[in-house]
Amino acid sequence: MRKFKAPEGYPFLYELHTHSAESSRCAKNSAVEMARAHRDAGYTGMVLTNHNWGGNTAIDRELCWHDFVESFFEPVIRAKEWGEANDFQVFTGYEAGFDGTEFLIYGIEVEWMYDHPELRDATVEEQFDIIHSGGGIVVHAHPFREAFYIKEIRLFPQYVDGIEAVNATHSSPYSPSDNMEFNEKALKYARELGMFITGGSDTHSTDLFGGGTAFSTRLSDGADLAMRLLNAKKDDYRVTDGERVYDAFGGII
Repeated sequence: MRKFKAPEGYPFLYELHTHSAESSRCAKNSAVEMARAHRDAGYTGMVLTNHNWGGNTAIDRELCWHDFVESFFEPVIRAKEWGEANDFQVFTGYEAGFDGTEFLIYGIEVEWMYDHPELRDATVEEQFDIIHSGGGIVVHAHPFREAFYIKEIRLFPQYVDGIEAVNATHSSPYSPSDNMEFNEKALKYARELGMFITGGSDTHSTDLFGGGTAFSTRLSDGADLAMRLLNAKKDDYRVTDGERVYDAFGGII
């Protein structure tokens, strides 16, 4: 198992973009296996961001809303239980898909999701307001990625809070991909907008890339993560792809 070092002065490293096989059809390992791998690699915690009903989900889309939410977030609950017993934090999140355009949702909890079936048919614009009503935030995932499932690059600066400008799948030396240009475009976009950035690995297996977002103090929960990102100043946290390090607004360290 590779060990990843957090940026200097920011010892609490969190993976903000990871998938598990129970809810993401493209993932290979269970949520508990992903949690264990990240803990062993030196992470403090992770947000499980499986593909929702609009993406490559492994959950039956024909289920009623309650049953879908229950099945979809079951691996989060199991990973949280494992984490509580093993000094590792696991937070609730998901990756929302809109015909190939994707968004990372942070700061919400499973209980809140049960009460908001309108999310299932929400537009990108409506999603922004609904998530905000629950204290959550919306981050545009890998906005300039080019892939077979992305028909066109669509940007929604008015309906996101931040930009995932550092996706380690595009740039980590441990990733089989070599598309640093996608990150460079996202960093430039975030700087032009003056929006905070996030970093994650977009991992689908226990072969980790070392990306993430690091803080000087430990997070208390998912709501704390959302608020720290939303209210960030330049030096409040660091973002890494496992090799390069950036400040909260995309400046190179």
